[in-house]
Amino acid sequence: MPKKGRSAVRSPEEKEEGMSAKQRKTDSPLCFDSPFSLFQSLIAPMDVNQFFQQYWEKKPLLLQRSDPALTSHYQSLFQLSDLKQLCAQGLEYARDLNVCRCVNGKKKVMNKEGRVNYSQLRKDFDQKRATIQFHQPQRFKDELWRIQEQLECFFGSLVGSNVYITPQESQGLPPHYDDVEVFILQLEGQKHWRLYKPTVPLAREYSLEPEERIGKPTHDFLLKAGDLLYFPRGTIHQANTPAGVEHSTHLTLSTYQNTSWGDLLMDVFPSLLFDSMKSDIGLRQGLPRSLLTSANVSSDVNKQVCMFLRGLAERLEQGQQELRSAEMRRDFISSRLPPYRLQEEDIAPVGKLPALEDSVCMRFKEHILLTVEPSQDNTDEATELVAFVFHSLKNKRETHMMGAHVNDEEDVDEEETSPFQGLRFPATHLPALRQLLSRERLLVGELPLQQDADKLGLVLGLWTEGLLQVC
Repeated sequence: MPKKGRSAVRSPEEKEEGMSAKQRKTDSPLCFDSPFSLFQSLIAPMDVNQFFQQYWEKKPLLLQRSDPALTSHYQSLFQLSDLKQLCAQGLEYARDLNVCRCVNGKKKVMNKEGRVNYSQLRKDFDQKRATIQFHQPQRFKDELWRIQEQLECFFGSLVGSNVYITPQESQGLPPHYDDVEVFILQLEGQKHWRLYKPTVPLAREYSLEPEERIGKPTHDFLLKAGDLLYFPRGTIHQANTPAGVEHSTHLTLSTYQNTSWGDLLMDVFPSLLFDSMKSDIGLRQGLPRSLLTSANVSSDVNKQVCMFLRGLAERLEQGQQELRSAEMRRDFISSRLPPYRLQEEDIAPVGKLPALEDSVCMRFKEHILLTVEPSQDNTDEATELVAFVFHSLKNKRETHMMGAHVNDEEDVDEEETSPFQGLRFPATHLPALRQLLSRERLLVGELPLQQDADKLGLVLGLWTEGLLQVC
C-alpha cells in the first residue's frame, strides 16, 4: 500500500493559476498563459488561424517588427557574450557545437578535438570568420526551456533549437533544405536571407542543393533583431552576415520532423493488421506457393492486396476498428522536455490517499499520453492488449534532442538514461483512463469499472506516480 503523500506541493500550472495577475506579470513580451497564447505572442501580429490557413506547410512568412521590448527580449535568449561562461561548463565539439564555414559552395567543418576552449573558439570566429552552431541551447537557457516546452505542448511534436553566430561578410552553411518546419528568431545584428522554390516540397530528409540547380531566390531580405521568419520543410535557403554588421546571432526553432500522415500510417498499420487478422480469416490464409521467391509480383497479387486494403478502410469507416499509434507517441513522450522548472518534490504523491467517495483529478495532463499495445509477456496464451500511461515528468532537460550523444559519457547513471516504461493497466481500464484524462474531476466510485478494487487500484497507481490527486 502506498504511503501517504505530502500535503501542499502543487504543479507549476497550479502554482501559476494561484497567482494574481500582478504576480504573473513579467517583463517578457511573450505570453505564457497557455501553449496557444505563447505561440500567438511569438508570431504576433499574425493571427494563429490565419497562419495555419495561409502559411503553415505552404509558404514562408516574414514578420519584420520594430519593437524595442521584443528586440531586447530576443537578445536575452542567447548572445555572443554568453559563450565564455558556457564554455566553462565543459562543452565539447560536435556534441555541443560545430564550427563551420561555407567555402566555394561547400560546408567546411573546423571543429577541434574534445573540449571547447573559449580562446580558440573566439580566434576561429574572429580570424577565420567561422560560424558557431550551438546545439540545443534550451539545455542551458531557462527561457528557451520555457518557450520550447510550451511549443511542444502546442504542436504535440518535439521542438528543437540551434543558435547560429556568424561574423560579418561570412556564411556558415551552403544552400540546403531541412526536414523540419523552421522558425527563425533574429537575436543580434542582421542576416541576409535568400529563399528558393523547393525541389522536394515538405521534404523528409535534409539535403544540400548546388547553386546551379536552385535558380533565382523567391525571397531576398535582411532579417533584423526582433524579426521572425518561418518557412516550411523543403524550403531551400542560405544566409550570410552582410558587411558593416559586426556579427549576427539567430535562433532556429524546429518542429514536425517525421510527423506526417505517412509517418502515422507506418506507425498504425502493424497494429491495424494485427487486430484485423484476428477476425478476418482471409488475411490469415497462406500466400500463393513460391510467391516470395518469384522475381515479379503478379497483377492478381496486387488485386488481392487492394481488396484487403479496401476491407481495412471499410472497417475503419464503420467504427469496427481503432487506430492505435504507439511508436510515435512513445518517442514523443520519452524525448520531450519536462515541465518548466519542475522539481523532484513536485512529482511526489500529493495529499491523502484517494478513496471511493473522493473526487480526483489528473495533474500534468499536457505531459501524459495513453497508448494501447500488445502485451509483451511470454505466455502460452494468445497475445492480449494492455493500456500504458506514459509521462515526461522525469525526462532530463540536459539531454533534450541530443540523440546518440546522451550515452557518450561513461559515468552517466544507467537508471537516469533508461526510458520510462509506463504504468501498465488491463485493457478493461481504458474507458476509465480516458475519462480521467478528459474530465476536470471525477468521483472514484463512478469510474466505469465493475469492481471497487479495480477502481482503487487504478487511482492509487496514478496517485503513487504523482499524476493524480484528491481535489
